[in-house]
Amino acid sequence: MVWGVYSIMLHKYCLVCLTIFACFSCLFLVRVHGAIFGRDDEGQQQQISEELFGSLEELARIVDVSYCVGTTEIRKPFKCLSHCSEFQGFELVTTWNTGPFLSDSCGYIALSHEPFPKRIIVAFRGTYSIANTIIDLSAYPQAYVPYHPEDGKVSDQLQCLNCTVHAGFLASWSNTRAIVLEHVAAARARYPDYSLILVGHSLGGAVAALAGVEMQLRGWDPQVTTFGEPRIGNKAFVGFLDRIFDLDGLGADALDPRFRRVTHVNDPVPLLPLQEWGYEMHAGEIFIAKEELSPLPHDIRLCQGDNDARCIAGADGPVGLMLKELDDIAWTKQHLSKRVQSPHQAVLADVDPHSSADADVADRNQLQTPFSLPWHLIPSRYRLWELFFAHRDYFWRLGLCVPGGDPTGKVSDIQN
Repeated sequence: MVWGVYSIMLHKYCLVCLTIFACFSCLFLVRVHGAIFGRDDEGQQQQISEELFGSLEELARIVDVSYCVGTTEIRKPFKCLSHCSEFQGFELVTTWNTGPFLSDSCGYIALSHEPFPKRIIVAFRGTYSIANTIIDLSAYPQAYVPYHPEDGKVSDQLQCLNCTVHAGFLASWSNTRAIVLEHVAAARARYPDYSLILVGHSLGGAVAALAGVEMQLRGWDPQVTTFGEPRIGNKAFVGFLDRIFDLDGLGADALDPRFRRVTHVNDPVPLLPLQEWGYEMHAGEIFIAKEELSPLPHDIRLCQGDNDARCIAGADGPVGLMLKELDDIAWTKQHLSKRVQSPHQAVLADVDPHSSADADVADRNQLQTPFSLPWHLIPSRYRLWELFFAHRDYFWRLGLCVPGGDPTGKVSDIQN
């Protein structure tokens, strides 16, 4: 589905709600219980620091500003209808909007001058077509080849063997790449002592992750923070990302990793695309265990590894079972011969290409095309709106460019 540009922001928001409402209708509302602290090497609980909490809350407001791109816009020096007035030291560099299609990308680049920390900030907006991009199981994986330096020396760290990523996410980064890299490179040259910060929400989180991987390989040392980031690629890609950001072990930065993947209880998007299709979550997760706004530091859990059962991964079992049940229902209602087959669509699978048996499986998978699930068969008892808002509620209710940036009408004092 292609979204147009609507002149009435409320009208556009309602259409967005209806679309995501329909596509999230297959998911359980899962309440995840457990401790709200991280653990060190010896298993001792460690509370999230006030400094990290403040950083995440601020970045939630910064990425919320990106939703003004494509609507009421962001104007220089740094003005908009959202949180812009809260960042007096910010200077807008540029904005981008590549279009309303599945491969669309929107965002902005800004400089944070004193009295704020000196930073180059790249904010990636979530798309209004997130439902089509993530939920549509016909979106296919694509081989991923990481950036290689121009000196021709390729180390083992830069190799990503058998890596695949979601084609829609990769297309979004490809469409944005030239704009972002050009302006970031220029800003780094002009302000060499500024740190590089990437932040994204929803699909923007996936694009920020792919951008972060390339910038890390370029030696730019970015700090990446995502909110409600979906699964991006297969196990090989996850291992590659964990390795280059040092997320595969507990080091000095365990309590504040270079890649912070923030998730929220009941948010279904981090569990999509499905694990049964070969997609995996990467490490660096920071989990918000409190359902309603606004969370406090003791509501935050520092997670371990790629699939900490105390965090968002703890909701994956019931969700996966329900989707599998719907898949079985759809299988009985659709004949295989009626499915559109394409050699470009495949289930992500970790197979040995040298094994004849695995080769046969891979060949069959190349012709196995996912299809839409029977949304009309979903019982009405599922609390769909709560799923939708769980994906929007990250310290603030993200996704609308409105005065104050919080359409709930609640007054939050967490930034004070």
